[in-house]
Amino acid sequence: MIQNVLSNISIWAIPLFLVAVPVYGAFKGVKVYESFVEGAKGGFQMAIRIIPYLVAILVAIGMLRGAGAIDMLAQWIGPALQKIGFPVEILPVAIMRPLSGSGALGLATELIQTHGPDSFISRLAASAYGSTETTFYVLAVYFGAVGIRKARHAVLAGLLADVASLVAAVIVCRLAFT
Repeated sequence: MIQNVLSNISIWAIPLFLVAVPVYGAFKGVKVYESFVEGAKGGFQMAIRIIPYLVAILVAIGMLRGAGAIDMLAQWIGPALQKIGFPVEILPVAIMRPLSGSGALGLATELIQTHGPDSFISRLAASAYGSTETTFYVLAVYFGAVGIRKARHAVLAGLLADVASLVAAVIVCRLAFT
């Protein structure tokens, strides 16, 4: 019964929201269409401002992957990680995720195809992907969009949060799936 209720909510949530917001705005006297157009114009201008940051981060990611740096790092620190129960197969996902969500998703998808969707490695890869953030991408795009140049403390905080999320993912997956 709960699953049916949640299914119905998920089906109707977005259409209801898309109707309710403009109706509420019109009821409050807001010029809904003009506000929408103004917001779209601001979004387009923001996109123009962040394009250089996006290009820079995508080129850097391509260079790291193309040069094999991520695989070399995985081979280098893999033995130490295995001793603490962190599967080496997950390391490329963990390294790529702070840089690129789509790159990490591609690596996680490869693991799932290789090991099967119900394997521990696949579940851990999905948990690691879902619990971490694209730290460098977020900092490059959002900090660049608002003109923040000194981001060193934000980088450290974001990377520490990513490490904590990975540790939590390993612990939770070990408890739930082994």
